[in-house]
Amino acid sequence: VTHPAMDRKRSCMLCGGAVMLLLGHMINALEVPLDREYCSPKDYIIDPRENIIIHCEAKGKPHPSFSWTRNGIHFDVEKDSKVILKPNSGTLVIDISGEKAEAYEGVYQCIARNEHGSALSNNIVIRQSRSPLWSKEKIEPITVQRGMSLVLQCRPPAGLPPPIIFWMDNNFQRLPQNSRVSQALNGDLYFSNVLMDDNRNDYICYARFPHTQTIQQKQPITVNVLDTMNDTVLAAFLNGSDFWGDSPSGERAPTFMQPPGMHSTSMVLKGDALQLECIADGLPTPDISWSKVNGDLPSGRFSFHSFQKTLKITEVTEADGGDYRCLAKNRLGSNHHIITVVVRAAPFWISAPQNLILAPKESGMLTCRADGNPKPTVTWSVNGIPIENSHKDPSRKIENGNIILSDVQTGSSAVYQCNASNEYGYLLGNAFVSILAEPPRVLTPPNHVYSVITNSRALLDCASFGSPLPKITWFKDGQSIVDGDLYIIHKNNTLEINVARPVNSGKYTCIASNSLGNKENHIYLEVKEPTRILRQLGYKVVQRNSMAVFECKVKHDPTLFPSMIWLKDNMELPDDSRFEVGSDSLTIHDVGEDDEGNYTCIRNTTLDQDSASAMLTVVEATPTPPVIMEQPDPPTDLELTDQREHSVQLTWTPGDENNSPIQLFLIQYEDSLHEPGVWVNMTEVSGTSTTAHLELSPYVYYSFRVLALNEVGLSEPSAPSRQYRTNPAQPEVSPSEVEVIGTSPDSMTITWRELTGLESNGPGLQYKVSWRQEDVDQQWTSLTLANVSLYVVTGTPTFTPYEVTVQAVNDYGPGPRPEVVLGYSGEDLPTVAPENVKVSVQNGTVAEVSWDAVPLSTVQGRLNGYKVSYWKMRSLHKQDPEPEKPQELIFHGNETEGLLFGLHPYSQYTLNIRAFNGKGDGPTSSNQIFETPEGVPGPPADLKVQNLNLDSLVVKWVPPVEYNGHLTGYLLKYQPINTTDELGPLKELLLAANETSITLDNLKHSTRYKFYLNAKTIKGSGPTVTEEGVTIMDEALIRHPAVEAGKGKEPWKTEFVNGTRTYQIRGLKPGMSYRVRVVAKDHSDATVHSTEELLITVPAMTSKQVDIATQGWFIGLMCAIALLILVLLIVCFIKRNKGGKYPVKEKEDAHQDPEIQPMKEDDGTFGEYSDTEDHKPLKGSRTPSNGTVKKDDSDDSLVDYGEGGDGQFNEDGSFIGQYSGKKEKDTAEGNESSEAPSPVNAMNSFV
Repeated sequence: VTHPAMDRKRSCMLCGGAVMLLLGHMINALEVPLDREYCSPKDYIIDPRENIIIHCEAKGKPHPSFSWTRNGIHFDVEKDSKVILKPNSGTLVIDISGEKAEAYEGVYQCIARNEHGSALSNNIVIRQSRSPLWSKEKIEPITVQRGMSLVLQCRPPAGLPPPIIFWMDNNFQRLPQNSRVSQALNGDLYFSNVLMDDNRNDYICYARFPHTQTIQQKQPITVNVLDTMNDTVLAAFLNGSDFWGDSPSGERAPTFMQPPGMHSTSMVLKGDALQLECIADGLPTPDISWSKVNGDLPSGRFSFHSFQKTLKITEVTEADGGDYRCLAKNRLGSNHHIITVVVRAAPFWISAPQNLILAPKESGMLTCRADGNPKPTVTWSVNGIPIENSHKDPSRKIENGNIILSDVQTGSSAVYQCNASNEYGYLLGNAFVSILAEPPRVLTPPNHVYSVITNSRALLDCASFGSPLPKITWFKDGQSIVDGDLYIIHKNNTLEINVARPVNSGKYTCIASNSLGNKENHIYLEVKEPTRILRQLGYKVVQRNSMAVFECKVKHDPTLFPSMIWLKDNMELPDDSRFEVGSDSLTIHDVGEDDEGNYTCIRNTTLDQDSASAMLTVVEATPTPPVIMEQPDPPTDLELTDQREHSVQLTWTPGDENNSPIQLFLIQYEDSLHEPGVWVNMTEVSGTSTTAHLELSPYVYYSFRVLALNEVGLSEPSAPSRQYRTNPAQPEVSPSEVEVIGTSPDSMTITWRELTGLESNGPGLQYKVSWRQEDVDQQWTSLTLANVSLYVVTGTPTFTPYEVTVQAVNDYGPGPRPEVVLGYSGEDLPTVAPENVKVSVQNGTVAEVSWDAVPLSTVQGRLNGYKVSYWKMRSLHKQDPEPEKPQELIFHGNETEGLLFGLHPYSQYTLNIRAFNGKGDGPTSSNQIFETPEGVPGPPADLKVQNLNLDSLVVKWVPPVEYNGHLTGYLLKYQPINTTDELGPLKELLLAANETSITLDNLKHSTRYKFYLNAKTIKGSGPTVTEEGVTIMDEALIRHPAVEAGKGKEPWKTEFVNGTRTYQIRGLKPGMSYRVRVVAKDHSDATVHSTEELLITVPAMTSKQVDIATQGWFIGLMCAIALLILVLLIVCFIKRNKGGKYPVKEKEDAHQDPEIQPMKEDDGTFGEYSDTEDHKPLKGSRTPSNGTVKKDDSDDSLVDYGEGGDGQFNEDGSFIGQYSGKKEKDTAEGNESSEAPSPVNAMNSFV
């Protein structure tokens, strides 16, 4: 029933527990939960001016039918035209217009039925609200002496529900109340003592009736306050009281007006509110205080009202029972009153009956445990019929208030009602017992995704149905979940994670199982990173007409996309184009004073939000300081989010860029468990990022720090993040570089590279070493070792193949299955020598050797090959002093033949062979002796060529060191070589074996010859040795050298000279230049050598002077004059240049053309000539003391002026020296001069 004044839409879903009706064979049962907010109250007061609506709803399959009882009797709805039952519903609508509401008062109950049972609602008591009028009465004025107590009674008429009382005056103003004057719980107005101000005639009590919203008032009460003795006597006479008091002033100690006496009792129901009241009179006005005898007032549930005169305790429990003391006190004394509180309780559930689904032949129990004070009485009904009046069911019995069901049968489904009642109320609970057989079904949608924010609560549903009732088991990533600290499994099988963290993300599986089968459902949980604004906006001061920028960068889960809202002073931003909202910022252009205020950024996602605010202040513009770029400030606020087993999300707040954009962030980590104090570069991210997803290894104590990089450089490192310890896990890698080494014939050594601390993944790292023989049906032999990287297996057969594995193991389990490594136990020396050794000599230096392979069973290891040792015992030609040292040739693998190179011909050799393996060499075969045939001999030793005379040479040699057989002789070849290294005709001579020299005659004189010599055996000639020799040149056989002179391009003129070293060319023309060369020829007129051409210029002179020069006296005179001039020139040159020039040189300098040289006026000859080697006179000439060359018997002489070069030939035999018209040294330096070599000297040098 719903009263519009209380709640016009209230409904009742068959209250008093949970109601279940069978929905059908496939849908089975549906639970209809109890929700008291929508249940009609048991005592319901209606407004007679509106229709009565009583809601009753139930679901079931087949759909239930509804009926009502009124005052325990069936209420026939169809017979009353004023009553309507809504279609497909049990809700009653009663039209009381034109009818008296009293006709429909009573106790109503709704019954919902289908073929499987009946469900009952609570009894609903319908009563009409009432607001009776105040009875008319005449109220006499009340006279009271000042200082005395007074009670003004209200006594309103009884209404339904009771009215609300308040006191007012004629002006509808509430009367003031205080500790002296207050309204009691029953509505009376109490005065602890009366003052003269209380004298008035409009004390009016009002009563407001809530349902009808009407207010009624009592007749005004007049209070007269007396202040004189006469007034006192009169008041005492009128009131019949004793006016003789002990205190003339009327002061007195407190006494209690309400409740009266020293003790009283109050009863309250559990769960209700308790109100205790103490009102005392006294003068002065007493103060009231409260306490509980033998206890304290209940913390958080008590409060004081009406100026400490009322104590209120909410939600009363049994513990609130007991004695409460109120103490009234003023300066004349105190008084107390004890109130004993008795707590009673209407029935309340300890264990309400629950719906029960049973499969045929199963057993079950319906419990109905309720408590109250006094203890409630429990009765059972079946489908609304008391159980003692229902049909008998042998599978059902009642024990200790519980219904025991055993061996139930199909068709015995029913709705059971439990009624627990005492004098203060009752409880009604419906429990549906469904007998059916149904495999489990999960009602929660499959693959449902739940998303929550980190550190919030996550609830994962797994609604199921089945008969027998399925048992729910939860799994995460294949691991069973147990109810405990991390997870809470509720009674409805909902899985709760109180504080969800990223590690809780993943796939969850709930499995519903009963005796008829299993059904699983997958549910996914995504724990998102919270949305956080990286940096508070901060207080910002900007210059007027400049730009203000507020950054609102946010870190958020990558799968969430936060929106951004900006507010100014908690209002929307002004509609102004100067406000530019970016993706992560707010920019205000051309800032003015009106833009000052508080700006707030709000970042929202579908799951959470964050906000930040900042104050903007605008100041006058100031000069802009210069921009200084520095390295960035270190990042701050490092935070670890999205924490998973092997990864974590690192976020940070960038530091100030310091006028240079950040290019990248460098993330480093420290492993304080394995390498404390060592920071290792981990990864880099772009300068615009503030998060990094880091892949982690198990069992590492990570600390992270971040550095920022801009154009200036790296920032200082940030403060380290909090330590993040990854959980230990099984090793993820196996030891590498596993090797098996055979160390001795009965053992093998297994080695491996140990795992690093990062690779260990957990404490207690060990290595499980396993081995077994290959291709042998036997179990693995295993051994677990720690802190080692090798193990020696002993007692193994010699060179036996083994399969070996090395697996990493820690306290959390073994690592991955390792690869099998094949190895062998230790080797032993071979036991058998090769047999059937044969040697086949190919020639004098090569022999072929062959042998039979040794049996592999005798190798006792891996056959590496064969070693062939051979050595020369002696030469067959001569007796060697001692045998040579053996040579060794190795043939690898299974080779059984090979060639021996580098043998000495005509020698005797010894050979043997042995097999070898990794351990060493086996026994040696018997020695084989073989001889090499003759070969070509070695080269002759020490070939020499000696001059004998002009046309013969002597060739000498030493026999070869290696004969390599019997020498049969020597082959000598020779041929001439000319000056251009061209070879002439070749001649050959065969010489006897015992010859070691030969003289060759009739050779060309002054000729170079090349000789070739070979030793010979019957096998042929040996290597060739060569040597060169030259025949002697004799001057008697050589024609005189010829001096050739030529002018310009004219033909050369030749003059033959004797063996002298100087020669004068006569008949030269003055003023002309000539080219001169010396040519040496042999007796056949062939040119042997020719010097380089020299350019000579003849000085010009007159013909008359030439004639005088032929006179002897003139020559003597000229010599004297020349001597005097020379002395004068020396003195002059010393003073002027500290040096000197010859007169000829001065004349040369006077001419522009250096090629034209004047001749001396006195003799017409060239300048002086001297020998640079020994300064001695030339043969056939005289040299005076001054070094001048006098004229000899010839009329003309060749005088050479050179620059002092040493006369010599260069590599090709050409003459070296230059002839010019100047000297190199001046007279101050001793008049040293150079001499060109004579043709004879040139020839001697050539020969």
